[in-house]
Amino acid sequence: MELTTGFWRFKVLAAGVELGLFTLLERLGEAGAERIGSELGLRPRPARMLLACCTALELLEREHLGAGEALYRNSRTATEFLVEGRPHYFGGFVRYSDRYGYPGWDRLTEALRTDRPTTWDPDAQESAFVTADPAILEGFWGAMFTLSSFTAAALAEAYDFTRHERLLDVGGGAGAFPVGLCRRYPHLRATVLDLPQVAAMAGAKAVELGMTDVIEARGGDFLRDAELPGGHDVILLSMILHDWDAETGQRLLEKCYSALPPGGAVVICELVLDDDESGPASAALMGLNMLVETRSGNNWTYTEYADRLSEAGFGPMQVLPLHAAGANAALVAHKPG
Repeated sequence: MELTTGFWRFKVLAAGVELGLFTLLERLGEAGAERIGSELGLRPRPARMLLACCTALELLEREHLGAGEALYRNSRTATEFLVEGRPHYFGGFVRYSDRYGYPGWDRLTEALRTDRPTTWDPDAQESAFVTADPAILEGFWGAMFTLSSFTAAALAEAYDFTRHERLLDVGGGAGAFPVGLCRRYPHLRATVLDLPQVAAMAGAKAVELGMTDVIEARGGDFLRDAELPGGHDVILLSMILHDWDAETGQRLLEKCYSALPPGGAVVICELVLDDDESGPASAALMGLNMLVETRSGNNWTYTEYADRLSEAGFGPMQVLPLHAAGANAALVAHKPG
């Protein structure tokens, strides 16, 4: 029953975000059902149902006043992640998932039978991002910055970057990893490499945070460019290799090897599948999401990563467990020398 009705929970969250429920309660502090319904344009019956669900899912807290009256306020989770304008606002990813991911997963059987993405048309588009609503995309990238910030914090504790001087974040989006790692390791300097329009966001974020002296944003295409920028002794691939087939990923690892000096390291952050492909569920489901979202992506096993790193020329792979929504492991390998 929980598997069958899992989408109910997501749609409650998505509706709360879309209606602005959590941002409203941040402004009001606390309010009764009648006031909330009036502010959101909801009649009493659906307002009561929505508030009950959000309370049951621990997105809201309810204070019973007696005689059927109650006050509602945001939970700590909602306050941190679901209030627009707050640093860790995650509603952009909720909206993106509701608008694009959810309809794509509704056609999962079609994706399984055709081996084609269902969130976009691969015959007419380069990716789902080509025709996506720019406002939704802006929120999506903001939410990805939040997600990656937490993963970066976990990586900073699991791997010692004091041995490195310059980091290259390949496909680094808005630069969450360089921001987090350079703050944790003040000696570190970083370059974000991504498509020009995405690299511009990383550059703007560096300006916003006053980190232009330690973070450089560079536009490029790590798939089509013949080589990666040199001058870095550690290269990060976070949630990158799962976007592509094995051959494309292998070529990228070979580019990493060529760009690194002897002794340099590549760090792969991913939701990695167990070798027997029995879990964890987060990695297995993300792999299936790659079917829905990409032409050829997959989430790979530890052995597959170790074999590909070895084939690219790297030494033995070290596994560092991570406890983060964006990755369950950092896989580290060094260029011999």
